[in-house]
Amino acid sequence: MVKVEKSFVQNMFSVENKVAVVTGATGALGRVLAKAYGYAGAKVFMTARNEAKLAELEKEFKAEGIDCAYFVADPADEKAVQFMVKACVEKYGEVNILAVCHGYNKPQPILEQSVEDWQKIMDADCKSVYIVLKYVAQQMVDQGKGGKMVVVTSQRSKRGMAGYTGYCTSKGGADLMVSSLACELSAKYAINVNSLCPTVFRSELTEWMFDPESAVYQNFLKREPIGRLAEPSDFVGYALFLSSDASNYITGANCDCSGGYLTC
Repeated sequence: MVKVEKSFVQNMFSVENKVAVVTGATGALGRVLAKAYGYAGAKVFMTARNEAKLAELEKEFKAEGIDCAYFVADPADEKAVQFMVKACVEKYGEVNILAVCHGYNKPQPILEQSVEDWQKIMDADCKSVYIVLKYVAQQMVDQGKGGKMVVVTSQRSKRGMAGYTGYCTSKGGADLMVSSLACELSAKYAINVNSLCPTVFRSELTEWMFDPESAVYQNFLKREPIGRLAEPSDFVGYALFLSSDASNYITGANCDCSGGYLTC
């Protein structure tokens, strides 16, 4: 007989008392997801490179009753990431959820972009993701309790774009990394690894794209069945879902959360 447990259904979306590490926590999306985990009852361990901004977030979050802490680290620095994971474990005892929200881009045509600039994008959006996943995965394996990993990539991992040779390559690499890690970590260690693939969402860097009268905005809407560009809060539900028991049978997925961008 097919069964479903009442207690599972009632609690499957819960992340309460879980320990969530959020990279890029000072960015538009990282900040929103970090607060969302906190509102949902998780203990939030934030990391980024800017200590002043991290301290502001900690003060803001604690004022709302969120149990949180931070550690300053460049995600592309292997030693810094190792120390970050160690600091989280010393503070909270374990790591249950990882949300990778950091990123970087410098759009340029390949004929103008230096190899050094291309490499910086690759280091920020691909190499650093590998480093963070590697050491958080090791911690989760050592704990023996499984875990959830959510990596924010981009629809540019699926579609090329002029001037985005570095960015598209790095995001495509990150999505394949996620799929490969699912093959390594899920069956053996009960660690689910998935990515979120958004298109443009509002941030300090993209605010100029949200002018309804601009050609850029109008062009985007031709590919957005949902009829608008995204806000960071649009990704909260998906991230919490992928971080909870509700997604126990989902791994290795590059999850479309683009307002239907790929359908048009």
